[in-house]
Amino acid sequence: MIQRRLLLGDEAVAQGAVDAGISGVYAYPGTPSTEITEYIQTHAPQIRSRWATNEKTAMESALGMSYAGKRALVCMKHVGMNVAADAFVNSAITGINGGLVVLAADDPSMHSSQNEQDSRFYGKFAMIPILEPSSQQEAYDMMRHAFALSEELRLPVLMRVVTRLAHSRAGVELTSPKEQNALNAECDRTHWVLLPGNARRQYASLVEKQPKLVEASENSPYNTLAKPQSKAKMGVVACGIGYNYVMENAPEKLGIPVLKISQYPLPSQSIKAFAAECDSILVVEDGQPMVEEQIGALLGCDYELKGRLTGALPRMGELTPDNVGLAMGVEPKPSFVEAQNVVVRPPALCQGCGHRDVYNALNKVAAEYADARIFGDIGCYTLGALPPFRAIDSCVDMGASITMAKGAADAGLHPAIAVIGDSTFTHSGMTGLLDAVNDGSRITVIISDNLTTAMTGGQDSAGTNKFEAICIALGVEPEHVRVVEPLPKNMAKITAIIREEIDYEGVSVIIPRRECIQTLSRKMRQQKLK
Repeated sequence: MIQRRLLLGDEAVAQGAVDAGISGVYAYPGTPSTEITEYIQTHAPQIRSRWATNEKTAMESALGMSYAGKRALVCMKHVGMNVAADAFVNSAITGINGGLVVLAADDPSMHSSQNEQDSRFYGKFAMIPILEPSSQQEAYDMMRHAFALSEELRLPVLMRVVTRLAHSRAGVELTSPKEQNALNAECDRTHWVLLPGNARRQYASLVEKQPKLVEASENSPYNTLAKPQSKAKMGVVACGIGYNYVMENAPEKLGIPVLKISQYPLPSQSIKAFAAECDSILVVEDGQPMVEEQIGALLGCDYELKGRLTGALPRMGELTPDNVGLAMGVEPKPSFVEAQNVVVRPPALCQGCGHRDVYNALNKVAAEYADARIFGDIGCYTLGALPPFRAIDSCVDMGASITMAKGAADAGLHPAIAVIGDSTFTHSGMTGLLDAVNDGSRITVIISDNLTTAMTGGQDSAGTNKFEAICIALGVEPEHVRVVEPLPKNMAKITAIIREEIDYEGVSVIIPRRECIQTLSRKMRQQKLK
């Protein structure tokens, strides 16, 4: 009997990985990838699935499971690839034992991100296979294909999804699950120990494998061609979810042939053969123009190529069926008239959130200093940059609040204050705090502790109940590690402590601790149900 489920793209990835026989999933929560691990935690509790401290530790742990012969999935959002890059790139040099798939969830249009970088460049840079599903069913099916391909080539495989696929639902047909691999720890240490002599041999082996990767793409069931009956004026190369947008415009009725690309490296022979049948090619890819650039190099400057680089498609943001259709020569369909006089409502910190009281206190004290600067970080507390608080002066990447405050203090700025969340601190803030301690930088660090990873839905935070010990172990003087409860009734005490620590000529840490109002509300509802 065929089993069919209605699944998010993320859930399809997760179920596909479970049915492909994974023994562990390693991840740090980040939209739009979070639901993959949450689904496995809920539906496959027998699989190791606790959240990692950051993406680098997740990648390395998954590589360790692969070393032991088991299949592992590591997943993250696109900016997490930057954090995992060292281990990720080197995993292509070491190779793998048990199948290893890295899932990167990209966020075109930056719905919840600092940039819209395209993770396919990481796969190309590391010289490993890349898979890019166009539908929830493909996301499910590709997982089994990805693990098999990984073990066949002895390389990690990168799978890339985008927000629109990750967070939309469709029916998915499931297949019989595969048994997990038996424990089979690697015996040959030479390709795992990346001393220069070994690394050079391993890199040469990786280069030698490249024709096999291209051959796998040429023969992939996920790279398909709707061959034209005769020479066409225009053909479309459609990548990943872009294939859906192309097909919604009925290219067959327009006489437009379509070459679907969902496995990389690019199948160069297929593209050349396709180009020979078309006067021009439109490249449809949701992300940066990686394929457009490669096809341009493959076909030469005399061939007419259209896409994001030429202005046929928007240079930034998500693609849509409408802008893809327009590039294909389809007249735009009538759309709803935009509502008039509707005020945009920006996101805001929840009523009752402890971060609100932190910012009220910080703003009150900072106003007493002419040059005070508050360096922020990544989390729901980043909303403190917006009205009514307007409390933070920077937000760059995970952990940058502490190191930017340190650099500003080193330059002579005072007071330099860093605001960082509990999960972000353990993710990327501890090393910056150690730098500040070692340098004796005059900074005040606020670790706003709401006892969870709140921005992504309330996952476990790696440092809960450990922050005082961590800061003291890193060298902060115990008398300058202060804990407060952020409540309006405590405002006089909190502001007094902030002033005291700003005046201290060294590194001080203040930990305002109060549970996230959302997770607390959920706990109370669950207790009532019990």
